[in-house]
Amino acid sequence: MTDEIYDLGAGFWSIRGSFIKNGILDIGVQCALIKLPSGRFIFLDSYTLKDDVHQQVMALTNDGQDVEAVLNVHPFHTVHCAQMAKDFPQATFYGSSRHPEQVPEVNWADDLVESDSVAARYPELKFSLPQGIHYISPDETVHASSLLVYHPASQSIYVDDTFEIPPSKRFNAVQPNLGLHPTTKKALKDDANAGKEYCDWAIELAHEWRSGRHFCGAHSGLVVFEEGKFEAALLLVIDSARNELESK
Repeated sequence: MTDEIYDLGAGFWSIRGSFIKNGILDIGVQCALIKLPSGRFIFLDSYTLKDDVHQQVMALTNDGQDVEAVLNVHPFHTVHCAQMAKDFPQATFYGSSRHPEQVPEVNWADDLVESDSVAARYPELKFSLPQGIHYISPDETVHASSLLVYHPASQSIYVDDTFEIPPSKRFNAVQPNLGLHPTTKKALKDDANAGKEYCDWAIELAHEWRSGRHFCGAHSGLVVFEEGKFEAALLLVIDSARNELESK
């Protein structure tokens, strides 16, 4: 897969990259570059930028000097963090509590990426942490949770794993179908109300981020929803999954 950068407007660039799973299948991966009102930049997630994409990012960011922070929003997406820190040594690196355990060579900030203090630092973004499921699952194979980010100015929703677009539905511009990560049920906390908490969280998110149009999924690619269709798609998938999730 060739790396690509997409200008979604209002200072938001979606960067699509390659990730080979089990040495065979390229499932893709992502990061995003955001220009702040101050003129500085932040990244969502880490990725080893290459070739033309690397050149474009460096041209935008004053050879990387204007990148102030990297927000690593998925606890299990750690492969590229060390290289990103080498490429942008002046940036502050935020991550979950798992990130410094996995990549100790990076100088991680004390504030966790999902903390209120980080959210307050970037009011141009909206953050949401799934409820009812483990953010960092004790089962290392369960990656359903991530810190979701919404950039209202560009109507861009940035999601690692939690929601995805099934491959057969990615090219339906009228209404792409959303799906839940296949390990969502395994990610539920050991609580009788966990399934309900997750569904209630997702429904509230659908309403709050209803103006979102650009869906940036880690392994789903970049999909554009028509106005209001993201809300409808998320409500539909939660309605379909509620009985199974709440029956655990």
